[in-house]
Amino acid sequence: MTNFFLILMGFFIVISNIIGFIVYKKKKNLYFAAFTILLLAVLFGVIGGALAIFIIRDPFAIFYGMQLGQYLIANSVIVFIMAILVTVIKKYSSKMV
Repeated sequence: MTNFFLILMGFFIVISNIIGFIVYKKKKNLYFAAFTILLLAVLFGVIGGALAIFIIRDPFAIFYGMQLGQYLIANSVIVFIMAILVTVIKKYSSKMV
């Protein structure tokens, strides 16, 4: 059962990052892509919680499923920090030239 949720977590992280990349390519805005990944973290966390309840058949399994959302939120925070760093580097390099 644990392997299933680990595979599901990896799948959700990859899918949310791919969707975030597609949003970045269309909007050309890193912050909007990071916000999209954050929204997907909430959505996939709810889906993971519902799957855990249906698979494990225990009401407290929702916390196990919501742990998927925790890792996805950490992923979105990393993307947001990277967006801030890219903005700072762009502003710093434009002042140097």
